Amino acid sequence: MLLSDLLYKVPLLATAGSMNAEVTHLTMDSRNVAPGTLFVAVRGTVVDGHSFIPKAIAQGATVILCEEMPAEAPADVTFVQVANAPRAMGFVAANFYGNPSKKIKLVGVTGTNGKTSVATLLFRLFRGLGYRCGLLSTVQNQIDDTVLPATHTTPDAISANELLVKMRQAGCTHVFMEVSSHAVVQERIAGLHFAGGIFTNITHDHLDFHGTFDNYIKAKKGFFDQLPRSAFALTNADDKRGAVMLQNTLARKESYSLQTLGTFKGKILSDGLFGLEMTIDDRQVWFKLIGRFNAYNLLAVYGAAVLLGEDEEEILTQLSAVTPPSGRFEQVISADKVVGIVDYAHTPDALQNVLETIQNLRQNNEEGYFPQIITVVGCGGNRDAAKRPIMAQIATKLSDRVILTSDNPRFEDPMTILEQMQAGVSPVNARKTRTIEERREAIRAAVALAKPHDIILVAGKGHETYQDIQGTKHDFDDRQVLREAFQNR
Repeated sequence: MLLSDLLYKVPLLATAGSMNAEVTHLTMDSRNVAPGTLFVAVRGTVVDGHSFIPKAIAQGATVILCEEMPAEAPADVTFVQVANAPRAMGFVAANFYGNPSKKIKLVGVTGTNGKTSVATLLFRLFRGLGYRCGLLSTVQNQIDDTVLPATHTTPDAISANELLVKMRQAGCTHVFMEVSSHAVVQERIAGLHFAGGIFTNITHDHLDFHGTFDNYIKAKKGFFDQLPRSAFALTNADDKRGAVMLQNTLARKESYSLQTLGTFKGKILSDGLFGLEMTIDDRQVWFKLIGRFNAYNLLAVYGAAVLLGEDEEEILTQLSAVTPPSGRFEQVISADKVVGIVDYAHTPDALQNVLETIQNLRQNNEEGYFPQIITVVGCGGNRDAAKRPIMAQIATKLSDRVILTSDNPRFEDPMTILEQMQAGVSPVNARKTRTIEERREAIRAAVALAKPHDIILVAGKGHETYQDIQGTKHDFDDRQVLREAFQNR
């Protein structure tokens, strides 16, 4: 493809070389450069892609897209200078792949909690409605029946467009995509055409990256600011920052709510260990999902489906049969009826939502025994440290027993993380709290403490099947470890 065609809608600062250069491949990784490649020099948080320009040229790069022109440019290589290389890359990638997002209905989901659940539920709903669909999520990417691994919540612009082309070739008409705040700031969604955007909620998270909560809010809002006039913007009216998301969007403004006025209104009738009964727009429905947080997720999914033109009755019929995503309030039950719940809750708000849901699910058994809640929880390393004492505070406040443990310590000392968590434990709650660094042993200890009908929450990792320690991912699945511990009771 000619470079001049790839640069459509890309503001240029300067160029050097032929605009008729032929481009056969795009990359921002110099290791993937081959003859005919357009190499994008991106300034990352760790390394600067500009330092790899000589290597890219040596390997045959035809075009260099950069923010800073070199002092000397080889005559047979074209240089294109832009103010924002990641953003420019988004439009270049969209043009290179034929703008696949304009040929399908792409819906983005953003928020602190619920992104994976809403995107996955939409994917499953629309497949149930008879469509071929694509999914881009934290857990996995999926092209109809084909599952692909996901390395990021939101892929980079080149990978996203490549995946969208494959989805379109597979006959997909709808694609549901998690949009992280990192992705918005890093311009990973630049050049994509969205048919709709959904906001779930916003709470304390990712301040290690954004610096301030205000910057975090602006990042989420940035997604809605980019939506075209033809799209819909669906927000949670019960979140006090839901309206903020819609302030500057050109998209059609809609909302959903359990408490206030909204385009799509819901009400919880009953919430038990095996399902949720509620009314949605005055229709009474039973769902397989559990908890108030899932009531919001279901409302968001219902509202988006209606806005995409689907029949209300058929939506609710299909949604009533949908199961929760992997690692989201996933239950593992022992032979003697200890209830294990594995959940991805890794933010203070998510942990509180899950524990409050479990509190509501408590009920006396036939012997009149009131089950205790035992929580196993940790915090990831090299991430927002400010939430660590808050997570411990919430866990000890809403649980009868708590075991603090490791959760992907990455390059941090696990005990340093745990000491920071312990700072949130009040003297009153200290006696019901233990610290066990090794996560497997922590889960086993929780099982040993449990009696029949007790509830064990293992929080933080959910669907993940590894422990990230010093740059190595070790096999580890909370669900499997819990099952093994139950078998050995």
